[in-house]
Amino acid sequence: MTTSSRISAAVADLLLDTGAWVALLDRREREHPRCVQQLQEFSGRLISTEAILTETLWLMSGLHDGPRSCAEFVGRGAVALVPISPAALSRAVDLMEQYRNVPMDFADATLVVLGEELNLNSVFTLDHRGFSAYRLRGRRAFQIVP
Repeated sequence: MTTSSRISAAVADLLLDTGAWVALLDRREREHPRCVQQLQEFSGRLISTEAILTETLWLMSGLHDGPRSCAEFVGRGAVALVPISPAALSRAVDLMEQYRNVPMDFADATLVVLGEELNLNSVFTLDHRGFSAYRLRGRRAFQIVP
């Protein structure tokens, strides 16, 4: 593992994206061991949105107890979910239009908006293409983990 893929000790909070969430819960996922290791090295809070939860539940729906494992992950406090406000919804739609060539889906847009609201640029994601292109307030790049 390279130094750049390690979670910085200074990172107190980490945005959680769909792919990493699925990889954490599904042992059959290729990235499962790496995501679990990264999470074990992290001592802060995982924060996500209900849109990310929706995608994760859908992707896990074909697995026995997949949706239940998602619900239990939230229930035991492994991730904090932040609901979207009307202003955040409007900002998410603006971002989807801005990044339509990447493209950016609604779930990713909500995570970028949450990063802007919390001034948080560290994201636990397997979507390196998208999160390498997205910027907080058009300027600040994301620190991608792993």
